[in-house]
Amino acid sequence: MSVSRYCSAIVSVFALLLVILTLIIPNRLTDIHFSSLLVFPLELLLVGLLLLLPGRIGLVVRWVMAVLLALGAIFKCADMATFKVFARPFNPVFDGYLFANGMNLLNGAIGKAGALLVAVLLALLVLVIIAGAFWMLGRAQGVLCVSVRKSATLLVGGLALWSVLFVVESPRASVAFYQHLAAHARDILVTAADIKSFNAQLAKVDALAPTDANLFDLLRGKNVLVIFVESYGRTVLGNPEFAPQISPLLERTTGELAEKGFTARSGFLTSPTVGGLSWLAHGTAMSGLWIDNQIRYNSLMISERPSLNRLFNQAGWRTVAVMPAITMDWPEGNYYGYEHIYDAHNLGYQGKPFNWVTMPDQFTLAAFHARELAKPAIKLAHTPVMAEIALISSHAPWTPVPQLIDWHSVGDGTVFNEQATSGDTPEDVWKDNARIRLQFRLSIEYALQTIASYVMNYGNDNLVVLVLGDHQPAPIVSGNTDSRDVPIHLIARDPKVMEAVAHWQWTPGMLPAADAPVWRMDELRDRLIEAFSLPAH
Repeated sequence: MSVSRYCSAIVSVFALLLVILTLIIPNRLTDIHFSSLLVFPLELLLVGLLLLLPGRIGLVVRWVMAVLLALGAIFKCADMATFKVFARPFNPVFDGYLFANGMNLLNGAIGKAGALLVAVLLALLVLVIIAGAFWMLGRAQGVLCVSVRKSATLLVGGLALWSVLFVVESPRASVAFYQHLAAHARDILVTAADIKSFNAQLAKVDALAPTDANLFDLLRGKNVLVIFVESYGRTVLGNPEFAPQISPLLERTTGELAEKGFTARSGFLTSPTVGGLSWLAHGTAMSGLWIDNQIRYNSLMISERPSLNRLFNQAGWRTVAVMPAITMDWPEGNYYGYEHIYDAHNLGYQGKPFNWVTMPDQFTLAAFHARELAKPAIKLAHTPVMAEIALISSHAPWTPVPQLIDWHSVGDGTVFNEQATSGDTPEDVWKDNARIRLQFRLSIEYALQTIASYVMNYGNDNLVVLVLGDHQPAPIVSGNTDSRDVPIHLIARDPKVMEAVAHWQWTPGMLPAADAPVWRMDELRDRLIEAFSLPAH
């Protein structure tokens, strides 16, 4: 055999192996191991038989198979990424916003022309993948067509063997590639139906009577803080890496709050998201509707569905948002009905950022308190404040983790500069999964300690605090759990507040029992209305 024919044979074998690998490789990184590749895919046999078709029909079929093979490869890569971050497969419909967000980020970083160039290159990459799949199938076709009769006999025999394995229910008889593409096709159809159903739901009149004069009467005159804690999921109470530190911390916090006259009740909510997309959780909790994808969220933002914030505003509260992670325009804020939005630019933080985290949670709460609850004008007018606060110190990369200081020393935040530049870099931390989980746990401890310290230092009879996680952390922290539950705590000094929610049967204290009630997060809005309004809705 000549050198050129030898090299051609090697290339053909390599192309065939790539086709096989594309067909059998799982779409989740944690599922990729040696045994997962020891399968006999039906799709390989069918591809082989179809490649034996001659003439124009064979050429058209080859292009169709190339497109399907390329789509499968693209979807598998996308699935690997979304499973890693969001613990779910890629959805080509409502995950399209990720591309739009990426383009917006590039537009700001490298300009409109640069972002457009990247978009063109990505489109070309898709075409290259399809062309590559067509080439691989062509090389495989060349091998098979050396002897069409022998190839057909071998493939038909393979079909017989696969059928036997299928009948005896052998896990080696695989149709995983077909199932993968079919699942994505179903997702597209289901998502389209979901969009239609959700828009119909938005069109319905809210059963709540938002003009009722008795709305939130049992909270009249009280400042109500709804505090979301980033990545505060149930895993911190069930995972043996976290629970031995977090559970005692919550128990100690219960006692410390009690010494200041505060009581707490705790339960669980099921979040619509995992690992990120916190705004879906905010939208769900505040609207009372299940917002588990970007399309639903976008539809909600242009609807007239009254948010919990807007209802408090209609009932006489001053409503504010405290969003230290917001660094750009946030038109979605108009939906919620805030009178004022505090973001990364107007909270007054002059210190250094903690990597991605714009400011530590202690500064966020201190700045909010100084601007809202401690303002003489607010006190004289006796206008209660309802605030939605998003704390972000427990957001990745979880380094450096802030430390609590004396509240009177917070100032403009420059006091945190030394903390912000201490500790290991994200690059160092993220080399070791165990270190990542340690840093995550420390950040959750800091967030919980900061909230408790704020309540104990600034709380009074007219303070009601609802603390909840927005979602479980990413699988790299939580592991392969299917749970989407997050803890929720109600803290108040006035016993009438706890009496109003006694029927919720939440666990006394800050540590929810394992069998504490679990609600879907979209139930929260109406349960709060029902508990604190007269007459009950």
